[in-house]
Amino acid sequence: MSNLQSWSRLPLGARPPGRWALKARFVIADLPQGRRLIENGEVVIEDDRIIWVGSQFEGELSACYDMGDMLVGPGFVDLDALSDLDTTVLGMDNQPSWKKGRVWPADYAAQAYEMYSAEELAFQKRYAFAQLLLNGITSALPIASLFYRAWGETVAEFEAAAIAAEELGLRVWLGPAYRSGGVILDKTGAMQPVFDEERGLAELAEAASFAGRIHGAAGGLISGMFAPDRVETCTEALLRQTFLHANDMDLPVRLHMAQGEMELQTVRRLHGKTAPEWLDGLGLLSPRLIAPHATVATDDDLARYASNGVTIAHCPLVSARHGSSLKSFSRVKALGINIGMGTDTAPPDMVLNMAIGLMANRITESRGNAASAAEFYDAATVAGAKALGRNDLGRLAPGTKADIAVFDMADGMVAPRIDPVQTLVYGATGRVTRATIVDGRLSMRDGQVAGIDLAAARGQAQVQFDALVERYPERTFEHPTVSDIFPPSYPLHGSKSEVTR
Repeated sequence: MSNLQSWSRLPLGARPPGRWALKARFVIADLPQGRRLIENGEVVIEDDRIIWVGSQFEGELSACYDMGDMLVGPGFVDLDALSDLDTTVLGMDNQPSWKKGRVWPADYAAQAYEMYSAEELAFQKRYAFAQLLLNGITSALPIASLFYRAWGETVAEFEAAAIAAEELGLRVWLGPAYRSGGVILDKTGAMQPVFDEERGLAELAEAASFAGRIHGAAGGLISGMFAPDRVETCTEALLRQTFLHANDMDLPVRLHMAQGEMELQTVRRLHGKTAPEWLDGLGLLSPRLIAPHATVATDDDLARYASNGVTIAHCPLVSARHGSSLKSFSRVKALGINIGMGTDTAPPDMVLNMAIGLMANRITESRGNAASAAEFYDAATVAGAKALGRNDLGRLAPGTKADIAVFDMADGMVAPRIDPVQTLVYGATGRVTRATIVDGRLSMRDGQVAGIDLAAARGQAQVQFDALVERYPERTFEHPTVSDIFPPSYPLHGSKSEVTR
């Protein structure tokens, strides 16, 4: 037997040998009768699997780590996990987005280039993966912006991402994003869709080859997926070929749609329909489709999702920052739609997303129909696993993967505790995550992640981000200065503009 002090000496990145246990004041267990909260519970792990969950294990253990006044639960499943240095935060106080580099002007589109080097692209994924682990996320489907890319993502950067995931200890579904085109601004500032279908199909072929090679790598830690970009950037041929590959390889497809007014108007202009209606007419809505956001989905769109088994990836924090929300979590669940959770922004804080989602749901619903903290916790765990066809994830039960998050229920809390799940969702953020275990391996403990020097990485991330911001005028309509694109919240004291006044 071991105590809490022994836990602190366990090497970061290691998988304890033999059969070992985590003991804590609270354990969330998935038992034959359903999900239950066990006080003073234990989780017993051997290799990469949970073999027992309950009150007191009677068998022999190589070690038992007493976590004290903490909550031990399944790691979060992030269906839309940020994997770059987030640029969406630049648009919160700086609108409209098309004037802030989020839509390319025609002159830049004609010579668009990679604004990050291969090394920088590899770094940002490693850094982002570490942030996910800091927040108790054990399974992730990475997402990144294409606004600073030459076109789509590259196989090379995802090969580097696979290495990073294995070294840091994060379970991932990987696939480079690809597209047939996009919306650009002509000389008058009007938005015009522009397509290069051949280029998109070539990128899809590379993505399919990558998915086939990578699926099951690192002892099953890494899986393949298909990640066509936003629906308005995809042609029918690209989407049909995507689903042919996905069906043949039995892999998930994530496609952002029903997420914003610009998309809604563009798809209607191109196809005379909403995006879900268009895909339904093509016969492409299916249980393997994960569709982030759904904030502008119509009643008919949601009915199509329900009848075809589509999963919605709910990302309430980034939606709220843009002034939108799902209408609503409770209603979507009542329709029988599987709804998982995503982060899609920085910080990739699933606890905060659950809190924002719960608040937004209560604003849009009468109190009698409002979802509970437990329902959001289930969405962030078992519903995400269901979207991936993995009943061995998102749960703590015998035979499931040992993917676990440990949350501080004492020092990290300000308000007195009521119920640990309600206290976590209503009164905390991901900063109370004290440990993240993936595949039985200690990937994060007390703010440190295996395989990365976070202090040095934060400095590198800031330098890299600042350099990207300096290039924003190149891809912004009429090429204003950085200070015009992103003015400070308050005038800088002693600045040239202040002096001249």
